[in-house]
Order: sequence, then C-alpha cells, then structure tokens
Amino acid sequence: MKNVQGGMFRLIAVNVFLVTFIYTATECNAQSTPKRSLLALSKANHTLAIVDPATLKIIARIPVGDDPHEVVASSDGKTAFVCIYGGGSFYEINVIDLVGQKRLPNIDTRPLFGPHDITFVNGKAWFTAEGSKSIGRYDPETGKLDWSMGTGQDRTHMIYVTADGKKIYTTNMSSGTVSILVDTLIQPGRTAPANAKPREDWSQTVIPTARGSEGFDVSPDGSELWTASSDGTISIIDLPAKKLATKFDAKVVGANRLKFTPDGKHAFISSLQTGDLTIYDAKSHKEVKRLKLGRGAAGILMDPEASRAFVACSADNYVAVIDLKTLEVTSRLDVGGVPDGLAWAVRP
Repeated sequence: MKNVQGGMFRLIAVNVFLVTFIYTATECNAQSTPKRSLLALSKANHTLAIVDPATLKIIARIPVGDDPHEVVASSDGKTAFVCIYGGGSFYEINVIDLVGQKRLPNIDTRPLFGPHDITFVNGKAWFTAEGSKSIGRYDPETGKLDWSMGTGQDRTHMIYVTADGKKIYTTNMSSGTVSILVDTLIQPGRTAPANAKPREDWSQTVIPTARGSEGFDVSPDGSELWTASSDGTISIIDLPAKKLATKFDAKVVGANRLKFTPDGKHAFISSLQTGDLTIYDAKSHKEVKRLKLGRGAAGILMDPEASRAFVACSADNYVAVIDLKTLEVTSRLDVGGVPDGLAWAVRP
C-alpha cells in the first residue's frame, strides 16, 4: 500500500513539474506586442498578424472572421478593428486586444451591411458599409453605433476622415464617383427644449470620376484627392473647390490602392490585375517607376519612420517591402495567404 501511495505521489509530482515546465516555457516564448506594430491581414488564413517593424518578425497571429479586408488601430494603439466584408453581405467588425493578443466581443453593424474600409478618428471608428450604401460610426466608449449616413452611391468602398472629424471622403466603385461629406453643426432653434444639443448636419457633394474608382488618398497638405480606377485612369479632385481638377491615363489597369509617400512627392498605385506597383510624380503627373511585384498587388502602407512602404502582394502570398529612397524591393514578409489590409498600431 505504501509503495502504491509513494508511486502515486511521485506521478503527481512529475505531472505538476511537467505542467509547470510547459507553462513556464510557453510564457517565456510568448512575445509581447511592440509599442509600434505593423498589423497585416491574411484573407486565406483568417488571421491578423502582429509584426515587429524593427525585425520584421511575426509576434502573434490572431484568428479573425471570414473574409477580413481592412484593419485599423485605435489612437492609443491598444485595440484593432477588422472589417469582415463578405462581398457586402456580412455585418461584423472584429475587435482585437493587441496587448493581450486576443479577440474581444465583435461589433454587430446591423442594420449596416458589408463593412469594408475603416479608420479611427476622434476616438471613434468610422467605416464604409458597402452593402447598405452607407457610412457608419462606432463609439468604443458607449459600445454603440452612434451615427450613420447613406451616400446613395453604389459600392461605397474606401473611406478617409479628416483629423477634426468634420469631413469624410469615400470612393463609390460601381457608381464611379467620390463623395465629399461635410459636417455643419446645427444649433438648436429658439423653440427647442432647454436641454437640446447641437446636431450634426452632413451635406454631400458627389463628384464623377471613373467606374471602378477604388483606392485613393489625400495629399499630405490636404489640397488634393487622387483616386485610381480599374480602367487605368487617375482622377484628381481639388478638395477646397470640391470639383474634378484633372484626369489622366496612368495605364494602371486593375488599380486597387493608391497612397502618397509621406513627403507627398510620389503616389504609389498597386494593380491587383497585373501585380505592378506604379510610382507617379505628384507634381508633374509623370510615371517615375514601375515595379513588377508579382501577380497581384493590393494594400499599401507607408512607414515614415523607416522611409519604406509595405505592399500586400495578395496573389503571391507575401508583403513586399519597398525602400522609399531607392524605390526598390528590399525584402519580403510572410504574414499568411492572400495578404491585404495593413495598418499601424502605436502605443505611447
């Protein structure tokens, strides 16, 4: 009996040691999220990769929903929001604790369907709801959708919100237009109740561009909006005048995304059809360079601190790293199959 009890005691002790060892080893191997992190979505793997931009090493891969398209981080860099698109039919935004590296409860966007692009301004997440031809806004403090507005345009796809939260720009792919929405605060009238508050009153200007207008960016000085269309043209909008300034054939067929370099000198345009990254001079509107990245290029993210750009080569399952000084590919990053949405997360 004593031998049996002694054997059981030794077995328990061994098990406790193994569990403790495994737990300790796991804790030691776990990598904390850097204060400045690159976020990258994989459509095929349904994951969000947290990448150390200094070493280009994957810190963690966090599962997300089916068909993730775009991602943004909160201003404090602690939370990520991932749009689950579903071709315009889904209705969820995944919320990720970047410090704890885990999923949090989803945001249900209904009655808005097809969240696609998302940005974070003034403490709130603003997103396009393509399936509902609308824009929505989510307040993390209240946990509620606190505002929405229809554009009346087909496939409201990408979004940009000015830093003061007073202007919104969207591309509307199937309508071939750009929407400019401006918030004019309306004060309560004389007959309003004493506790009445000012309300948002958004006006919309719709500017025709070209069918398939999708990727776009606002110049660093805020004066121009450039959008690339699938037919290869680039439309330039004079933002103060709210009108089309010029349109030219950039020969970027299948254009997917467009981003200005941090200094505003160049515009990068990716093509999901050809896999080219085409670089244009922002002042002369002349092509500077064309890089063959693979079979299909998508999301673009600039890195002003390291003078480089990241380009998701979706069809080739890697992210290309481009040196902004030499305009050459310097390395590749594997974040999972069919990479697309890219973003920065920066904690103070």
